[in-house]
Amino acid sequence: MTWVGRSVRGLVLLAFAVFFLVPLWALLDLSTKQVVTGGRTGAHWKALVENEQMRSAIITSLELAVLTVVLMLVLLLPTMIWVRLRVPRANRLVEFLCLLPLTVPPLVIVVGINGVYSWVNYFLGGSPLTLTFVYVVLVLPFAYRALDASLSAIDVTTLAEAARSLGAGWFTVIARVVAPNMLSGVLSAAFIGVALVLGEYTFSSLMHFDTLPVTIVLLGKSDTGASMAAALATMLLTALLLVALSLLDRRRSERN
Repeated sequence: MTWVGRSVRGLVLLAFAVFFLVPLWALLDLSTKQVVTGGRTGAHWKALVENEQMRSAIITSLELAVLTVVLMLVLLLPTMIWVRLRVPRANRLVEFLCLLPLTVPPLVIVVGINGVYSWVNYFLGGSPLTLTFVYVVLVLPFAYRALDASLSAIDVTTLAEAARSLGAGWFTVIARVVAPNMLSGVLSAAFIGVALVLGEYTFSSLMHFDTLPVTIVLLGKSDTGASMAAALATMLLTALLLVALSLLDRRRSERN
């Protein structure tokens, strides 16, 4: 690579670094700044764990993230593998159903689903964890693409036929033969699910559930510093998850 190419690459990387790091630095500055004295304080960051409302919202969002990822993988992963192996003609139908939520605005989905959720709340109570069902629908298009790319990268038919010839049942084929070879796609889908849940505001706000994004917005009206700290902490957590995903995928590739 010539010095011109290296210079262009360096400038592009610098531009991206400035684009991403400057807002983060501004959030850190606002979340640690004392308005009256102009000094620095960590009180706003301590409020993330001391403020009961914020602590409850963080726990709720983390629980929603775990439940959403688990339910999404339980529903989508076996279905995609089974369709690929047994009924490949239905692959287009499954793709269409998974990508359908992208074509409907979230506000329209909320209005349409309110009637259904009256029954959900009746049977399961008014817990914010019932948002899991909505979040699974929202994450389906992105998770499908991640899993489909991973599934297309391996010879599923050969793996399944080899396992079946050794006496493995279909559950063993899906859970212990094919799924472990899709680890990178599973991790990508899980990360997408976590990122979506931690940042989703429209559904939880319109359905009157106090998740982390809703609480950050409400807290910003009374304590701007604490809301900035919560927003920065959420972005840092998402970035750490991305780094962890990259490291796990790299280690897996090196072992193979």
